[in-house]
Parts: sequence; C-alpha cells; structure tokens
Amino acid sequence: MTASAPDRQGPMDAFRGDRVYLGADHARNERRTWIVAAVCLATLAAQIGGGLAFNSMALIANGFHMGAHVAALVVAAGAYGLARRFAHDPRFSFGTGKLGYLAGFANAAVLAVSAVLVAVESGRHLLSPSPVAYDGALALAAAALAVNLVCMWLLRPAAGHAHDKDGDLNLSAAHLHLAGDAAISALAIVGLGLGRVFDWPWADSLAGLAGAALLAHFAYRLLVRTGAVLLDVNPSPELTAEIGRRLEGEGERLIDLHLWRLGPGHHAAIVVIEAQAPQDAGVYRARLAGLPGLSHVTVETRQTR
Repeated sequence: MTASAPDRQGPMDAFRGDRVYLGADHARNERRTWIVAAVCLATLAAQIGGGLAFNSMALIANGFHMGAHVAALVVAAGAYGLARRFAHDPRFSFGTGKLGYLAGFANAAVLAVSAVLVAVESGRHLLSPSPVAYDGALALAAAALAVNLVCMWLLRPAAGHAHDKDGDLNLSAAHLHLAGDAAISALAIVGLGLGRVFDWPWADSLAGLAGAALLAHFAYRLLVRTGAVLLDVNPSPELTAEIGRRLEGEGERLIDLHLWRLGPGHHAAIVVIEAQAPQDAGVYRARLAGLPGLSHVTVETRQTR
C-alpha cells in the first residue's frame, strides 16, 4: 500500500550551488550581439535611403525589416545584460536563465509583425507597380546581403548538447532575424534582376511577398520553441528516460518526475521515489550526479505500506 503523504523528504539539491543557470557562452553572445546591432543600424540607414532614392520596394521592405531586427538585437543584448546583472538575485527562485527565452519569444512576435507589414506593403506595390532604378537597387541589395551574412557568422549559435538541442534560443532568435533579412536580400536581388532583364516592375514586389512568407515561417518556428520553454514543456524525453533508468532498479519505483529547462544547457528535476525501504535522498541524488544538462534536483522519498 502506498502512503498518501511523504514519510521522508530529501533536502533540495542544487548541483550548481551558485544558482546561476546562464549559458556557457553568455558573455561572448552578449558582446557579439551588441556589435552586430551597431552594424545593422548603419545598414538600415543605407537600405531605407537607397530604397527611397531608387524606388525599390524590396529594398525599403528590407530596410524596415532591418529596423525590426535592430530592435530585436537590442532586446536580445539587453536580456543578456539583465540576466547577468541579476543572476545572484534571490528574488529569482530558479535564476535568470529564462530571461533569454522571454526575449526570444518577444522577438518572434516582432518577426511575425514584420512579415505582415512587408506583405501588406509589397501587395500594395504589386497592385500599382512603379518604375525602379535597378542598378543602384541591385548594388545596395548585394551589399545588404553581404552585411547580413557576416553578421550571421558572428552570431552563429553553438551546437546544443545531447539533452538541450535548442541551445541558447535568445541568440537563435537574433540569428533568425538576420537569416530572414539575408533571405529577403537574396530574394530582392532575384526580383530586381528579373525586373531589369525582362522589364517586370512587379517582380520586385513578388520578391517582397515571398520574403514575407519566409519571415512568417521563421516567426512561427521561434514562437513554438520559446513558448515551450516558457510553459515548462518537457525539454528532453531522452533525459527524462535516463533519470528514470538511474533511479529505478533496486526495488524503487519512480512515481513522479517533472523536468524543465532553467537556461541554456541547464535543467531542473523534481522526483518522487517509492520503495519498501527507501534510502536517503542523497543516495538517489548521487545516482544522478554528473548527468549532462541536469543542474538542479529535488528528491522526495516515500515508503510503500
């Protein structure tokens, strides 16, 4: 018969005593995000100015989107700074590692709004096409693509480990903004090239619509991934199974297990173990010590009656 209340409860165990659950590359990512934000701000001014000068909808759309992800980069960099500043603040029960996911979710929403704005403006120009100064517009689009590719390289996310394939989603959100802008730049080049060769003024606007669809796809993927973290969806069935395997096997039965993400590369678990003669909670924590990605564990034991 199972006891309805705990007979013995092990103390909370934090494998990281400092309660800091920031990503391994936190400082590097923060520094590079600020650098890329500055580069993108300069590019934004050039794109919008060139789009107005050459009457290119694709360039103007790219400039507006660049403005959106300059804001996104500032939000991402700010989240890194706040997470670092308040990492030891006791008001955050499980640290500040989730600030980056909150920033990533906000940036995904901005990306979705950008997709709508680009689609509306491109659709308006498609219905009423106007002459485009192709040579200047093509040169600016190519320069924007080059800048975006360099920035993407600077912000390339590190590979997540076996139990956290998503890695740092704050950085991934910033990187996705850049990838979306690079895609729009490439589409702008195609649209402008077709317009120049075949005298199709509407091709530029079609490129903008295609870019808007791609941005919407990126936004959806990012909203799903960051939203799952904020809602504490189980981040790793593999890690969950490994915890269960390590805790069961000597007459114990795992009757409850909750696993959630605390920050990039950091997970927390609450486990409830039932046995005829349960061992001290420290024994079970020792079985989990060294498990990659598991940074904080609470163990409760119950005696079968």
